[in-house]
Amino acid sequence: MLLADIQRWLITAEIRGEASTAIHGIAADSRRVKPGDLFICLPGFTVDGHDFAEQAVQKGACALLVERFLPLAVPQLRVTDTRRAMAIIADRFFRQPTQQLRLIGVTGTNGKTTVTYLLEKIFSDAGHKTGLIGTIRHKVGDTWIPSHNTTPDALDLQQMFRQMVDAGADYAVMEVSSHALQLGRVRGCFFRTAVFTNLSRDHLDFHGTMEEYLWAKSLLFSGLGNSYGDVTQFAVLNADDPAADRLAQVTAQPVVTYGVRKPADVKALKMELRPDGTVVDVETFHGAIRLRLQLVGLFNVYNALAAMTVALLEGLDLEQIGASLEQVTGVPGRFERIDEGGDIHVIVDYAHTPDSLQNVLQAIRGFSPGRIICVVGCGGDRDRGKRPLMAQVAVEYSDLAVFTSDNPRSEDPERILADMAAGVLNQSGRWISIVDRREAIFEAIRRAKAGDTVLIAGKGHETYQIVGQQTLPFDDREVARLALQERRKSGER
Repeated sequence: MLLADIQRWLITAEIRGEASTAIHGIAADSRRVKPGDLFICLPGFTVDGHDFAEQAVQKGACALLVERFLPLAVPQLRVTDTRRAMAIIADRFFRQPTQQLRLIGVTGTNGKTTVTYLLEKIFSDAGHKTGLIGTIRHKVGDTWIPSHNTTPDALDLQQMFRQMVDAGADYAVMEVSSHALQLGRVRGCFFRTAVFTNLSRDHLDFHGTMEEYLWAKSLLFSGLGNSYGDVTQFAVLNADDPAADRLAQVTAQPVVTYGVRKPADVKALKMELRPDGTVVDVETFHGAIRLRLQLVGLFNVYNALAAMTVALLEGLDLEQIGASLEQVTGVPGRFERIDEGGDIHVIVDYAHTPDSLQNVLQAIRGFSPGRIICVVGCGGDRDRGKRPLMAQVAVEYSDLAVFTSDNPRSEDPERILADMAAGVLNQSGRWISIVDRREAIFEAIRRAKAGDTVLIAGKGHETYQIVGQQTLPFDDREVARLALQERRKSGER
């Protein structure tokens, strides 16, 4: 395509230089520029892409997309917002791939990863070729690749969607974070269905208030559009969450609900929460079914209901949906059991909000014959107001809380632990602080007695820890295995 073609897409963009310049690729990272690329100068929180434009030109960029003209001898296209323009360009450059997919977006504070995994399983079992984009990893074609962001930026996102289409995919499911919505990463995406799981306190360091956080989530639903066209779009909402009413108001598309407590289109009528899974009777708009899930906890009942609702809207058979859900044993880092033999239970979970931590601890209380020991921390350079709340939940719903580092980033870990401790100063004897996360996990497992359960919360599937400017290898699951092996050896001596 030509630079003039891009100018027409952006309507008010101003060209300086040769409009007939041929564009062969797009890059927003100067380190990834190839000859013939259009380099997009993105202003960021810490760096400005305009400062790397000269480097991009040296690597072969044939044109620049800028917010201010630069003293460089290459054609430049000036717009008021390069990030917004990038989403429009990426969609067109990769030939609008989401209009060739049935794209399902899942947003909410908790449950996004599990719901997308359940949906991918259901559609794959039904014979569909699927793609997945999420917190843990992405599936493009038949290849799974590690994830660096819950929702990639618009350029990488549209390129992955194009690769999915070229590989024959007809469905794509993706987690849609509030950051991605507010920063415009999913602009240009045509969603078949938008799913809302729940809303609780998280990311207030970025959004500021719960009202702004909800507003960011609502962008997924308001973006479904005002006309039906040839494709019916759907908003799938958790009827039990108070935010659902607000989200229903911002979409012009059909709203379909799921839930446990309030009236809903897909509703759990009767549940038996067991230590090895869940039996639940579900009434749907296509009949009733009894599910015998291997997933544990009420929160996973909601996740299963959300996935079931979407699959029913896509015309899948209820019994087939149920069979797929019953086969799922778990999702990496989500209520993941670490089994090295022995007489205690160890569970690793991504729970990093007060609500998700409470949900997991309550689920454990339902089956643990002994005490619950909870290892938990809070990330640095993030919402400080969440820290005492996390500590309060850990102390209230476990028998012993071990406060420790999560990803301290640029903050002093001792200060983070002090913020947590401020919420439980009157609960002496119910908690301890150990800065070193490895030692905290080892100490929790050492203190456990036969029949106890140790929950290691906050990092789940993550295989790193961010300390200062370093990203260090660290996997809660591997550390837990080592601690369990030490415990077993100590018992043998």
